[in-house]
Amino acid sequence: MILLLHVLMLFLLSGGSAKVVKNFELDCGEFFANGKSPTKLSGPQYKQICQTRNGVVHFATYYDTYNRIPVYSAYKFEEKKKCTRQNNWLIEPQLDDKAGPNMASEGSVKIRGEHQSLDEDYENSGYDRGHLAPVFQANSQDCAYATFTLTNAAPQNPSFNRGQWRILEKNMAEELSKQCLPKKYSVYIVTGVTPGKNKIKKDRVNVPSHFWTAYCCLDKDNRCHFSGGFIGKNEDKIPEEKTVYELETELAKLYNVRSFEVFKSSTELIEPKKRKIIKH
Repeated sequence: MILLLHVLMLFLLSGGSAKVVKNFELDCGEFFANGKSPTKLSGPQYKQICQTRNGVVHFATYYDTYNRIPVYSAYKFEEKKKCTRQNNWLIEPQLDDKAGPNMASEGSVKIRGEHQSLDEDYENSGYDRGHLAPVFQANSQDCAYATFTLTNAAPQNPSFNRGQWRILEKNMAEELSKQCLPKKYSVYIVTGVTPGKNKIKKDRVNVPSHFWTAYCCLDKDNRCHFSGGFIGKNEDKIPEEKTVYELETELAKLYNVRSFEVFKSSTELIEPKKRKIIKH
């Protein structure tokens, strides 16, 4: 019995079950408002990842293995921290190899790059590795490190990434810290991209046409009292501010689907008056 308990503890500490999962609402639903993920697209190329580093799940990513970019990453915002950045990019071993649940370095995996982007894909491409779940909104230093997985990144115009999109991430964190956290609302954010017509590195990795993000602050009754979204072309321009409904309508057109929900209707969105979050 003692040996069995010891083995069980080692299993749990190593990260437990596989983190490329069949239903991430069940395995890491804590990162979705009311436990319900945004719309899932039709096709075998889409994989659900509970983003795990050192046995801890930090956020969730819906990944497109054909275009080798994420569709979206979902995460909770709990407070504004000053986390240190790193340039050590990791991959998701289970997309290509029969490996453990933790994100890992490329060199630790025998088969790699068949169903995901690699660091070399971005070299001399003219594009940044654009975070979806960003460092600036990470809840801890470990979470900040976990955002440096290539399954959480897509080719982003450098001026857009380091300019208007960075400003948006910063100002969202500041606004949510003022509007939602003092009221003890639970803050959920989803950030995604839409595929474009171009690719980098021998047609391996799709260059998104747009980057988008949305937030929802739930009260204790799971009603969304503060919400909104932004979408911008993957170029050096100011992202447009939208209501969640307006954003979902535009995303349905860009993904070429009948409808697209960022936050499921059960959140009972109470759309606020527009607030300017990007300051100039």
